Amino acid sequence: METGHGPSGGALGGDDLSPSSPAAAISRWTFEVSRRYQHLLDKTVPHVLYRWIGCLLVVLIYAVRVYFVQGFYIITYGLGIYLLNLLMGFLSPQVDPEMQDGPSLPTRGSDEFRPFVRRLPEFKFWYSFTNAFCIAFVMTFFSVFDVPVFWPILLFYWLMLLIITMRRQIQHMIKYKYVPFSFGKQQYDGKKVSSTESTNLPRD
Repeated sequence: METGHGPSGGALGGDDLSPSSPAAAISRWTFEVSRRYQHLLDKTVPHVLYRWIGCLLVVLIYAVRVYFVQGFYIITYGLGIYLLNLLMGFLSPQVDPEMQDGPSLPTRGSDEFRPFVRRLPEFKFWYSFTNAFCIAFVMTFFSVFDVPVFWPILLFYWLMLLIITMRRQIQHMIKYKYVPFSFGKQQYDGKKVSSTESTNLPRD
């Protein structure tokens, strides 16, 4: 009686998916590296200051590299455009008030407190910021990316784009009365007694 070793699940067709195959070993190794890397990232989430200090060190290393090489200005220009796009996402609310039917942010002191929710969270902003400089640093070791260009023109274009973009963002913030930073804002900690409760306290 034949046992049916066919291509769909027998001994002939299951070699590539067996636990001892090279493809399975590479898959397990990739998964383990990815898991450990994600675990390290998760551990850095509460350490905001140290994360940004490390990011500044990466930026400094890249700046020193470009300065001594005296090239790769087109990479730096593209990097600046990408960082500007990240900054706009970091400063913008998750839901654009212009696309919403009702008010999404409080405009008076008596309104209900709503925390500012960014379109690009701080951690993702930091991660993308740092990752962009790391990739740009690696690209500076390949001469194919060293396109000859007059860098003052690129710097002028980028500064003009920065001014126009920030002006538009500030006008948007003024129009819809929101601030993309939480310093000094009210935060709920579960212990603060509201004004309505304080008026109902027993009196002597």
